Amino acid sequence: MKRLTAIALLTTALLHTACTGLFDGIYDEAPAPDPHQTQVDSTVVSGQLYIDATSWTDWYFVDLDTVLRAARRGDSSLSPVVTAMAIPTEAVADDGSGTGIYTYWYDVWDKGISVNEQRSFYPTAQQPEPPTWTFAVHRNNVRTNGGAACETQFTDLSQLDGLTDDELAGLTFTPDAWTQNVVWAIQAQMLNSLIGSQGIAVNPVLSSWLRLDIPPMPPAFTHNNHVFLLRLADGTYAALQLADYIGPTGAKCCLTINYRYPV
Repeated sequence: MKRLTAIALLTTALLHTACTGLFDGIYDEAPAPDPHQTQVDSTVVSGQLYIDATSWTDWYFVDLDTVLRAARRGDSSLSPVVTAMAIPTEAVADDGSGTGIYTYWYDVWDKGISVNEQRSFYPTAQQPEPPTWTFAVHRNNVRTNGGAACETQFTDLSQLDGLTDDELAGLTFTPDAWTQNVVWAIQAQMLNSLIGSQGIAVNPVLSSWLRLDIPPMPPAFTHNNHVFLLRLADGTYAALQLADYIGPTGAKCCLTINYRYPV
């Protein structure tokens, strides 16, 4: 009886909060984006990129090749291309690919979101992508364009300067892996602990730079500031580091990313 009363009180309180409700603190009002800075020489581009990734409904695609080509032309003003593309949520005929929206129940009030069960699925169109891109972010999720990632113990990009080709070749890289319950896209039933997630491959190593845990409430974020190496499909390497995940107004999932390309 005490447990039922406690849950009822919590539910009542949540219903009187802002529309973000049950998962208040997971997504916040987005601040105005900050400009980012880029430094170039004839062969390497490095800098800091800011992405307001607070949206549940969009992937943000980053193309480092574009800025590298600009650097080789001597154009230091061109920023890395960031393209927002919406997650498809309209039902379509099932093509057997598994692409679609998976609704999961999460054990928010007891053991936490690591305990969950699939409740429904419907197919959608494939995730649209720009013609060229290096990596993409959706809140605390990261995916690559046919690449693989490795976490280093470095906490500054300058520490990569002594890394040899043989050392790079000896590192273990992890490719993207299929997921059905991590890319949260639909909030309509969240007060019932039900979330609609996009079925899509994400990179578990790169995504570990920002972990979300429930409980506690409000949710807890764990920030990993290590430098990550991304091996692209063509065998070249980029270095990425999540410098911060909080925007100027305190909104979570406003990502400040340090990068170097190629390594």
